[in-house]
Amino acid sequence: MKKIVVLVLLGLTLQAGCTANKKETLATSTEASETAAAAEGEETDLVTLSPAEQQAASIQTGRVTGRPMGAGLTVTGTLDVPPESAVSITAPLGGFVDNTQLLQGTRVRKGEVLATIRNPEFVTLQQEYLETRARLAYARTELARQKELYEQEVAPQKNYQRALADFNVLQVQTNAQAARLRLANLPVGGAIVRTAAIRAPRAGFVRTVNVTVGQAVTPTDALFEIVDPEHLHVELTVFERDVARVQKGQLIRFTLASDSTGTRRERTAHVYLVGRAIGADRTVRVHGHLDQENDPALLPGLYVRATIETGRSEASALPDAALVRFEGKNYAYAIEAPGRYRMVPVTLGRSEDNFTEVTLPDAVPITTTFVTGGAYSLLAKMKNAEEEE
Repeated sequence: MKKIVVLVLLGLTLQAGCTANKKETLATSTEASETAAAAEGEETDLVTLSPAEQQAASIQTGRVTGRPMGAGLTVTGTLDVPPESAVSITAPLGGFVDNTQLLQGTRVRKGEVLATIRNPEFVTLQQEYLETRARLAYARTELARQKELYEQEVAPQKNYQRALADFNVLQVQTNAQAARLRLANLPVGGAIVRTAAIRAPRAGFVRTVNVTVGQAVTPTDALFEIVDPEHLHVELTVFERDVARVQKGQLIRFTLASDSTGTRRERTAHVYLVGRAIGADRTVRVHGHLDQENDPALLPGLYVRATIETGRSEASALPDAALVRFEGKNYAYAIEAPGRYRMVPVTLGRSEDNFTEVTLPDAVPITTTFVTGGAYSLLAKMKNAEEEE
């Protein structure tokens, strides 16, 4: 009996010891996992590349350099065309739209038919012109006859004067009716037609189409609007407190709002006109001539971000290829060791000639070497690594 009691007590003791060992082992394992995860979280801004990967990514390096950059006003605006480059097309005598195949964005040549207009009045105009021209021919013959009789002293002078006046009146009427036919793009003489062609007065592309086939239009209705983009200018909005700093001839650097951060292209213009009227929103319009006008990417109405240079100063800058944008913030990759790159947050400033002014964190020395080529390859590997985890 005593042996049974001793065996039971010994079994309970061993079970308790095993349970304690399991709990201790589980706690140790959990603590180790948390430590590893924390260590891993601290290295999420670090990227490591092998020599082969560095070569494939075309990694280039460099340091922050001092560059003279323009200091000025940061403004917004749009691209537009001067008034003479935008034309509204109307039907001078009105009527009904008989045919048109234009769509917005269609490029047209000067003299190209945009639409045909049908109007019963066209027949009347041509009829009146032909009748007046016939009477003019008779008046010309009568004038010659009366002149001959007057010179021979067979008929009185007043008959010759009356024939001359009738001829002059009919000639004026004929010229006026012919001008009206030309205004309506109708033929002057020949067969009578019921439709008139509306032609493009200049080359460009169609910005607006305001009609459909069968629609009745009046002489004041704008059927189409044609824009010639050959002479675009940039129109900027400047607050009244900054207008005194803007002068004719100053350099304008601008980018399109539609450009992405990685592919943005900077274009230039020069101030040629500063408005003299302050709008209701307390701003002034500033116009700039583009330095390169034949750019197919530029269209009227595009929104732009611009800087008007009012001076120049030294700035610490990195090439644009060294900068990446991740989760709404800007970064550059600092080299810690061969093949080890750490992502460093930077604050961006002015941009010029493919360089951008940067402000580094206080803990990062200005002598740090950064990746100046292939930075987006490092960002792509870092994102892939996060997805695999």
